[in-house]
Amino acid sequence: MAPSARPLAVVTGASAGLGRVFAQRLAAGGHDVLLVARDAGRLDALAAALNTAHGAACEPWPADLSRDADVDRLVGRLRGDERLAILVNNAGFGTTKALAKADPAGQEAMVRVHCLAPMRLTQAALPGMLARRRGTVINVSSVASFAGSPGNVNYCATKAYLRVFSETLALECAGRGVAVQALCPGFTYTEFHDRIAFDRGRIPAWLWMSAESVIDTSLAQAARGGKTVCIPGAKYKVIVWLLRNFSWVLAPLRGRHRRD
Repeated sequence: MAPSARPLAVVTGASAGLGRVFAQRLAAGGHDVLLVARDAGRLDALAAALNTAHGAACEPWPADLSRDADVDRLVGRLRGDERLAILVNNAGFGTTKALAKADPAGQEAMVRVHCLAPMRLTQAALPGMLARRRGTVINVSSVASFAGSPGNVNYCATKAYLRVFSETLALECAGRGVAVQALCPGFTYTEFHDRIAFDRGRIPAWLWMSAESVIDTSLAQAARGGKTVCIPGAKYKVIVWLLRNFSWVLAPLRGRHRRD
């Protein structure tokens, strides 16, 4: 089989949620996609579906990004791939427990998945992108990066890292052909909340967004060279503005939802 001429996108956390939609949109848009996640079965099925639907050469790449060996292996895959056009650091997970009672191993894994893995993968992808003067890095942060939420200490902190990492990296890459985006969605209909037994009924229906609308906003903003921080939905732009300018007013309200 002849090597593919399609540009390559790498999506972590590709087996479900935002990552799955990223993979679908990118394959439909003419990319081969390296699908990275822990669930090999889901990745195999997704790769087969995308290849059939879009004539792509998508590749499943099972990996646990909390493990150094798996990150090392993926770093080796990214280095030197001249087709690499887009890196989406999407893998992540949440918790709903106060830090004092949280599992230390789980909290450390979150820092590895949300911070260390994206940093290393981005560092592996950048030299080639900069040399070619083209490429896009999308780091999936969160509206939670703008405000602390009791019961989610490290989630908020690591998502804030991703946002600031992206904003600063964008300055380093300015004028060099590489775009960097921090995607900061609010509440989105995915499996993310189901996995942490989150009661969706606690959140008003009007605050929820579809994964498709979030990803379409992200990719459109990246394609037109928009702002580094991407906040899908006018309602969340207003919420973030309030959090940035009136956090002292909103802090007591957030504290009411403290989790023991």
